[in-house]
Amino acid sequence: MSFAVQLQSNFSAELPYEEFLERAIAFTLCTIPACVFLFVNCTMLFTLRSKAMFCVTCRYILLFNLLFADTVHLVLCQVLFLLSACGIRLTYPVCGTLTILANFTNVAAPLTLMVMSLERYVAVCFALRHATIVTIRNTRLAVAAVWTICSLHDTLRVILVLDFPFEDLESLQMNDVCSDLTMWLGSRSKTYDNAFTGLLFVSAAAVIILSYTGVIIAARSASTGKASALKARKTLMLHLVQLCLILSATIYSPMLLALRKIVTHVVFSRLHRFLYVLMILFPRCLSSLIYGLRDQAIRPLLLGHLCCRLKRKTAAVSG
Repeated sequence: MSFAVQLQSNFSAELPYEEFLERAIAFTLCTIPACVFLFVNCTMLFTLRSKAMFCVTCRYILLFNLLFADTVHLVLCQVLFLLSACGIRLTYPVCGTLTILANFTNVAAPLTLMVMSLERYVAVCFALRHATIVTIRNTRLAVAAVWTICSLHDTLRVILVLDFPFEDLESLQMNDVCSDLTMWLGSRSKTYDNAFTGLLFVSAAAVIILSYTGVIIAARSASTGKASALKARKTLMLHLVQLCLILSATIYSPMLLALRKIVTHVVFSRLHRFLYVLMILFPRCLSSLIYGLRDQAIRPLLLGHLCCRLKRKTAAVSG
């Protein structure tokens, strides 16, 4: 059955009018924030490429990498959410491709936060050597290392999934909606994913906390600028909060699985939408808000681009 035919059957007379109306409202309430966040993120990415200064400054290169990963992940998560909310069941290869890509970009965010934290640590604690340590070449190597780790992680996940005896299945059509949980096709996949997620969280948290501690110690010395150290401490604390919010998405699928067993279908659907906005959409919009509005160099350009585009859209509609 094709996507269009299956989508039409899901919203045909099989669904009561009240349930159809509730789904339509839910799609609107969940899709509008996603579109707004995507618009802001894309404008932020455009802003970071609008000036040569942003392209040759290491921390802006890292910020662009973080925003790019967040934006792509947001798009993939929104696609998976709409498929799940519509009750559309994919084949294992299609679902596997979507979840692998979503996981690929999800891992890039905490790894980039680790590199950004180290960059702030060097900027405060080794201010005189910052220009020689944090170079464009080293920053690009760090970005390449981030995506290499993501690639190796996803390669291992693919190998574990392919180890599943698909030939024993009657059909490659999935019996459930596509999600990261449904692609845990064996105990080894689940064990590996849990172990990697735990290692990633501990490693990223350790790097950020140690960087924060180092900045605090450096701030007490007479040779370190108090204003610079205070700003770095606030940035590192925001990194830690952002890391916790991003990795909270790892308990999103297990939480839904547990809720499905203890609540009614109607309650589960509403909780599903609420948790999606809270744990998937919201953390992915923080990068633009945290760095775009706090940074004195980015803020006027970002607001200018946002206002200009909004005015153009309003003029186009009125015209």
